Amino acid sequence: MKQMVEACADQMVKMARPRWTSRALPISHQKEGVCLSSGLLLPGKDISSHLDGCHEVVLFCATLSSQVDQLIRQAESRDMLRALCLDCCATAAVEQLCDWVEEQIHAQYPQCYFPFRYSPGYGDLPLSVQGPFLSLLDAPRKLGLCASSSHILTPRKSVTALIGVASAPVSSAKRSCISCPAGDHCQYRKAGGHCGSA
Repeated sequence: MKQMVEACADQMVKMARPRWTSRALPISHQKEGVCLSSGLLLPGKDISSHLDGCHEVVLFCATLSSQVDQLIRQAESRDMLRALCLDCCATAAVEQLCDWVEEQIHAQYPQCYFPFRYSPGYGDLPLSVQGPFLSLLDAPRKLGLCASSSHILTPRKSVTALIGVASAPVSSAKRSCISCPAGDHCQYRKAGGHCGSA
């Protein structure tokens, strides 16, 4: 099994074409949620609470490219165990890419503070913001990254997220099960585990 994991990781790395883009926007807090200076409203109490104390957000998206999706699909038609292994390797890789992007963004604001990155679908921030989010980043043209009518990202191994920027320390700087908006509804906690983000 270890050999398969290593082989899948090597193959996935060779096929991946990691790319990302970002955009910083001032924000204002409103009753319905958080409004970006572009006019896009991020609705919900959770995102408003998460960005409390922030004066700006950096939107970003990252993708491993369609080649990785194709590699996984090809494996699904031949060997489901290998396909699952490739899928897990790709998921880990796109999270590592996001961690690296987050470091680059933090470096651009040396005197600032940041809550943890937050994605559409977290808490009560709906997935329906994916399309407008990608449009603001010009992601379809720059990266070939789009959202389907059901708000699923394509290529699949892609992430959209935002990072708040504050001039003073913020309470949501560290992710934990206690502060997570999923709370008692979390399927991982019900099963006695956690998502790995805490």
